[in-house]
Amino acid sequence: MLNQVVLVGRLVKNPELKETEKGNKITSITLAVPRSYKNVDGEYETDFIDCTLWSGIAETTSEYCKKGDLLGIKGRLQSNSYEKENEKVYTTDVIAEKISFLSSKKNNG
Repeated sequence: MLNQVVLVGRLVKNPELKETEKGNKITSITLAVPRSYKNVDGEYETDFIDCTLWSGIAETTSEYCKKGDLLGIKGRLQSNSYEKENEKVYTTDVIAEKISFLSSKKNNG
């Protein structure tokens, strides 16, 4: 079986490094990934995909990346659920296993 995701997109906001109660480093980011086709109005739509980064990947990304930077992410999907107002809420995140810093917005303009 295979659970693998490859994304290329831009950071929606600056990454913030956090630490769990057990001392693990974590960063949650959102990538804006444009679709490769136009909608009925002739415009490209964008998907906003949540990604979770752990340990060294989290630290490095938080240190070197900022809003607008172009990143490549290889990882896996992970689904979770939690209770909110007596209803079960389901989420799916990308757990990053490898990050490539492709370019910064500053270098593009």
